[in-house]
Amino acid sequence: MAKAHVKMTVNGREIEALAEPRTLLIHFLREQLELTGPHIGCETGHCGACTVDLDGRSVKSCNMFVAQADGANVTTIEGIQGEGGGMHVLQEMFREHHGLQCGYCTPGMITRAYRLLQETPDPTEEEVRFGLAGNLCRCTGYQNIVKAVLAAAAQMNASKEAAE
Repeated sequence: MAKAHVKMTVNGREIEALAEPRTLLIHFLREQLELTGPHIGCETGHCGACTVDLDGRSVKSCNMFVAQADGANVTTIEGIQGEGGGMHVLQEMFREHHGLQCGYCTPGMITRAYRLLQETPDPTEEEVRFGLAGNLCRCTGYQNIVKAVLAAAAQMNASKEAAE
């Protein structure tokens, strides 16, 4: 099968590569770019472990061909960083509030929460639960995940207000 030329920005880095057109974005990220943060879970788009940010929206990379991401700006969990390249406040709050158990869903949860907080900077608990509904935690850690996202939102908003 002929390979397709794809060009995209991944975590701020320009990428050009050849890939079979039917290659799923999750496999391209993990196998060709060696970005193993997004996890392969259900491979049907139901669990959200493979969630990445693509052009300002959360997508499940197991449901998208790499050719569909041609020209896109993709951010994986590896690209979500805080000031100076350290942990992002979401990552810190997940740790502080025990928002992870086995950790398998965590990259997808944080990536989705990252976009959610950009869409809704001061969410209610209900908005967080609804916003993360497409990402499953098999350890049933939802309460702590919600607490972590709310704490991150509060801290991000306080930082914003202090800067103004």
